[in-house]
Amino acid sequence: MSGDMPGIRLLLPLLSLITAAGATFRFASYYGHHMVLQQKPAHALVWGYGEVGAQITVSLLRGMETVLKGAVIINDVGTWKVLLNPMDFGGPYHLVAQQNYKQENTSIHLDDILFGDVWICSGQSNMEMTVSQIFNASSELAKASHYPNVRLFTAALVTADVELPDLAKVDLAWSVPTAQNLGQGAFTYFSAVCWLFGRRLARRLKYPIGLVESSWGGTPVEAWSSKTALAKCGLSETGQDVTQSFESSDWIGGPCVYSVLWNAMIHPLLNMTIKGAIWYQGEANTGMNTNLYNCTFPNLIKDWRRSFHEGSKGQTDPNFPFGFVQLSTYQKGVLKDNFPEIRWHQTADYGYAPNHMMPNTFMAVAMDLCDETSPYGSIHPRDKQTVAYRLSLGARAIAYGERDVSFKGPFPVTIDVYYDYSYMNITYDQDLLITHTCDKIFEVLCSNNKDEESYFWVPVPATLIASSSKVVTVAFKGCPHISGVRYAWSDWPCEYKQCPIYSVRHGLPAPLFIKYFQK
Repeated sequence: MSGDMPGIRLLLPLLSLITAAGATFRFASYYGHHMVLQQKPAHALVWGYGEVGAQITVSLLRGMETVLKGAVIINDVGTWKVLLNPMDFGGPYHLVAQQNYKQENTSIHLDDILFGDVWICSGQSNMEMTVSQIFNASSELAKASHYPNVRLFTAALVTADVELPDLAKVDLAWSVPTAQNLGQGAFTYFSAVCWLFGRRLARRLKYPIGLVESSWGGTPVEAWSSKTALAKCGLSETGQDVTQSFESSDWIGGPCVYSVLWNAMIHPLLNMTIKGAIWYQGEANTGMNTNLYNCTFPNLIKDWRRSFHEGSKGQTDPNFPFGFVQLSTYQKGVLKDNFPEIRWHQTADYGYAPNHMMPNTFMAVAMDLCDETSPYGSIHPRDKQTVAYRLSLGARAIAYGERDVSFKGPFPVTIDVYYDYSYMNITYDQDLLITHTCDKIFEVLCSNNKDEESYFWVPVPATLIASSSKVVTVAFKGCPHISGVRYAWSDWPCEYKQCPIYSVRHGLPAPLFIKYFQK
């Protein structure tokens, strides 16, 4: 750009919603000491506030050496914005901004700045759960100091009726991990899933990882979605399209007005250059617009991608990797289909990820991580280590391109039905690890006649065929007419890590599926 000094590209104008009357010279809310900025090939974006017409000089220093330097005049809404040239991972650096206004100089600086990968972590209470609430909490908290290059940031719980340009409040400013800010402290906390995921990445990649948590327990996907995304699913901004009432205790106290968390807790982050996002949400939608989740969730992903790309002036990948957790369990013995329906809809009704509707995504199946005795309620299982491990496999494959990483559980590729012999062969896409006899987890849609209203789901036995390690045989003797088959279609399909079908590699559970046949 003409007039730019070497190393920094300056972009104006920015955020016309901001008023600068009496503005003080400062960085935007989520910049701070100890933060991680996105490494190359992207340009990290930095912005802040100051006096209209003032000259801003920005410098990036390492020790006594100036690495980057540039200047810009603050625009007429009192904001400044710069894109740093792509930087290799590492640090620490000092970021210094100097304002010259009416021949008076004011400086602000950020210390201990690292370059690496920045991940957004969002969702509801299972994302919010802290390290002190999970299994082996004391041991996990003790490991905090071993990962000083994993940095933490938490947005405060705030709602807004309009899109905010900046965070109204910060709960945890950028910090080096400690036992206190991972959940032991009285006033600061951080997501266990986010921490464990980032810790695994840092150990694997051997460079800094920045983790930005923005989550709120008991919240539906609609609260985290923009009006644009909701409109694509036929939902208005008023929140009056709610079709069901929620029964889970996880819902109590959570904001349910459409877009209020998008406005206050996601939109302010859009100028940040990020690597990707992980998401743990869906429980609230087992009782709210359940049948629309196959639209609302994929459209949230699409809209976040577009918005982060535009907000960062094209630096965040428009198809950035997006990982999510397929829901665990809630109530043992419950016959309602809400949880399996949400699990299915989380994949846009494909059953697996990535898929055509949800490219560049990865999924951690969690239906085998039930926790009936969790002191936080069975909807909040404590094994977040396995969740993070399964997410990290997906990130390694999708976000970091590791070709030899198996990150998906087995999924059917063909189903051959032999009506004369009352059985079907279900062929999976990989070798199977069968943990025990499958006597109830498969069901067929059965009828004694072809009357539409006489079909009902019946549990049936299933066995592994000895001649192939990829085929499961499902018998349906006693059902003269069948029109479908499904697997693990219940809130609580199996006990802890005891579903019958896993992958041989990494022991990943087969996700649920449902398949209808022609009658």
